Amino acid sequence: MRFAGMTFGWKEDGRRLLAVMLAALMMAVNIKTFVQAGDLYPGGVTGLTVLLQRLFQQFLHLDIPFSVINFPLNAIPIFIGFRFIGRKFTLYSLIVILVGGVLTDLIPAQAITSDPLLTSIFGGLLNGLAISLCLMVDATSGGTDIISIYLSQKKGMETWNLILGFNTALLACAGFLFGWDKALYSIIFQYVATQTIRTLYREYQQQTLFIITDKAQEIADAIHETCHHGASIMQAEGSHEHRMYHVVYSVVSASDARRVILVVKKIDPRAFVNSLRTTELSGYFYMKPKD
Repeated sequence: MRFAGMTFGWKEDGRRLLAVMLAALMMAVNIKTFVQAGDLYPGGVTGLTVLLQRLFQQFLHLDIPFSVINFPLNAIPIFIGFRFIGRKFTLYSLIVILVGGVLTDLIPAQAITSDPLLTSIFGGLLNGLAISLCLMVDATSGGTDIISIYLSQKKGMETWNLILGFNTALLACAGFLFGWDKALYSIIFQYVATQTIRTLYREYQQQTLFIITDKAQEIADAIHETCHHGASIMQAEGSHEHRMYHVVYSVVSASDARRVILVVKKIDPRAFVNSLRTTELSGYFYMKPKD
């Protein structure tokens, strides 16, 4: 089925829709339990929305609904997503924003615990789970996530420092206005969320593979067929038998590394594979385009 230039399949898109709806529910529950109970500030546009809500409440005595603030703040990121990243990717991200915002306004506030440390840890865990669920089906929670993907894929910019700077400024304002203890607990919240995402979602992490084999060209071709990444073939001499070998060198996404290694073992069961985590990468690295 096609609509507005987008092709939809019942099975695949039904799965994606279910996932983003569940993620939106998790985010809304998180805001109305852990975030509000601990007076915490999540990162990105969600954190900015919470901060503005509390500013209106504290200084103007107005209770502004979450969605009334959050939707306009996401307008520019959504436009960037539709224009430059991918329509379906942005559509599902928009569903997360809309459903999450409405549910946040509808779900009653309910504190699970009054312990600020437990609130920070489990709130961050739930937030990380929700964002990871979005990312696994090619969607985001909106806001700075969309801008980050745009700058990374389209402009080749390192976005970590930009996002960190935004969240630091957000926490600094929150700490100055409402107390530094809440801002410091929010750092724990954001750290736990980030580590949860890093553990569950590995698409934006890279692995370096060194493969010693007698079937170098076949393996290099298989790497390209498996994940569209290239490889370099080098000659090496074994120090013990002084036998010449070929070394296939390639950098792949961490999520593809296991598949590549399985393919390598099928081609050459005797191949020696060393997989290393890549901490910094400069230059072009193929990323699957968003739909």
